[in-house]
Amino acid sequence: MDNVSVITMFTLSGLNGTANYRVTLFALTLLCYSVIWLVNVVIIVTIITDKCLHEPMYIFLCNLCINGLYGTAGFYPKFLIDLLSTTHVISYAGCLLQGFVIHSSVGADLSLLVLMAYDRYVAICRPLVYHSVMTKQRVCVFVFFAWLIPLYLLFLSTITTSRSRLCGSHIPKIYCVNSLIGRLACSASIDGIIIPAFNYTFYFGHFIFIVWSYIYMIRICLTSKDNMRKFMQTCVPHLFSLITFTVCVLFDLLYMRFNSKELSNHDQNFIAIEFLLIPPIFNPLIYGFKLTKIRHRIIQFMCSKRL
Repeated sequence: MDNVSVITMFTLSGLNGTANYRVTLFALTLLCYSVIWLVNVVIIVTIITDKCLHEPMYIFLCNLCINGLYGTAGFYPKFLIDLLSTTHVISYAGCLLQGFVIHSSVGADLSLLVLMAYDRYVAICRPLVYHSVMTKQRVCVFVFFAWLIPLYLLFLSTITTSRSRLCGSHIPKIYCVNSLIGRLACSASIDGIIIPAFNYTFYFGHFIFIVWSYIYMIRICLTSKDNMRKFMQTCVPHLFSLITFTVCVLFDLLYMRFNSKELSNHDQNFIAIEFLLIPPIFNPLIYGFKLTKIRHRIIQFMCSKRL
């Protein structure tokens, strides 16, 4: 039991074998992270500064972009440092913090996608009561709980993980994940099983609600050209975001569950960072190009700067 108390650092093994092109990876990663900041900040600032965009759909989108910055901040700075370092270690507290940020960001992403699906459901299926249902006060409450619930659930999960006695310090990934830290525990605890199971079930319920709402909306839209036009304009970007997010997270979960040894180290790393790379870049781009109000506002701003 003496070995348990001395574990203060974890070793990350995902970057083994990248020494020859570490500088190239650093440059590409820094470029990607800069693009993530650029596209998300543009959408956030556009929505905040334009009062015409202070509507539920755009408020939810603004929070989705903020969450993209929040989640990637838990990964990219540490990853960039590791790319320039010969040793890839992280402190115990830093590992728990990184896992908390990344996991809570995924939960908040799904919660915000649920709110966006609900907003479109009310707008298309119950248009007459939309403004009475989606009031500013109610939207603020929705956003508050969309952030609070993931933070609270992952706080409980992190506290449970931190109380485990560990018999190892090797994490076979390029960043920390609560489930991988839990596998290092000397013995399994009931809390360590119940809390993750509840979290997975809770967010699976989110996914089921989104799928149901879209099936219902598509059935309604097939009976009206006006509803179909509204669906194509505002729901397609959300549907694309949902599919991208689901596929990226599902690949990572399946990889962690089955941990295929047949995949190369590069493939494993790409699967691990998919949801930290693709959604944060593509979500702002898709919404920026597809939503007319945002696109026109950005074009007006760029034209005014040129003049």
